[in-house]
Amino acid sequence: MRVPVSPAAPRHRAAHRPAPNGPSLRNTVLATSAALGAVATGTFTALLPHAEDGGATTAVADEAPVTAMLAAHTSADTASLSPAMAGTAALLPVADLNGLADDSGIPDQHLARLDKAATIAAKLAEQHAQEAERIRLQELNARGGLDAWIAQALQIADLPQSYAPGVKKIIMAESGGNPRAVNTWDVNARRGTPSQGLMQTIPSTYRHYVHPDVANRPITDPVANITAGVRYMIDNYGTGTLAAGGRSNARGGYVGY
Repeated sequence: MRVPVSPAAPRHRAAHRPAPNGPSLRNTVLATSAALGAVATGTFTALLPHAEDGGATTAVADEAPVTAMLAAHTSADTASLSPAMAGTAALLPVADLNGLADDSGIPDQHLARLDKAATIAAKLAEQHAQEAERIRLQELNARGGLDAWIAQALQIADLPQSYAPGVKKIIMAESGGNPRAVNTWDVNARRGTPSQGLMQTIPSTYRHYVHPDVANRPITDPVANITAGVRYMIDNYGTGTLAAGGRSNARGGYVGY
């Protein structure tokens, strides 16, 4: 009688092999990943066996107690990390600097400096423009002539030089630019008070409107005559009419003042 021989045990029994005592490659990788995550985010991830399969692992976050521990031992822990993990120290949470900037008032100081610089630049530009205008008037007066007379009259009357083109247009229409022009044919001439000078003012109008600074000059004085005519026009028709070069009719023709 042959003694039954039990079948040979299979060479591979992975399903029944007991779990090794040391850490498996899977657990090692997961643990390393968890450690990296803890350093990067400031939290700690614990790896615990799953209750159902006994070998799988699941991640459980326990932030509160471990975060304090990491904060207290950041320097020591970072020093003990392997070279591969030490590079993750840069991922540690950093303080928000926005609040510091707001509290220190740095943005406000920068804005204040910019406003001050803009104000200074505007003043310098204005001074430069005034100096350029002063030089222009000096050169204009040195040359003499109608443009110089107009510039002087506007300056005396404390009016902007931008009115000069309009004033010149009126003068050319009234007297052709001749400071000694006298009207001998209009109604004023027939009354014995002819219009005279660059802006053709009658004597009574001239005396009333001539600027006080040049009131001692005769009616045919170019600068004094312009001040009288300009001030009369502003008083009766406004600065808009002066700037426009006088009044005009429906066809655009000049109408005397």
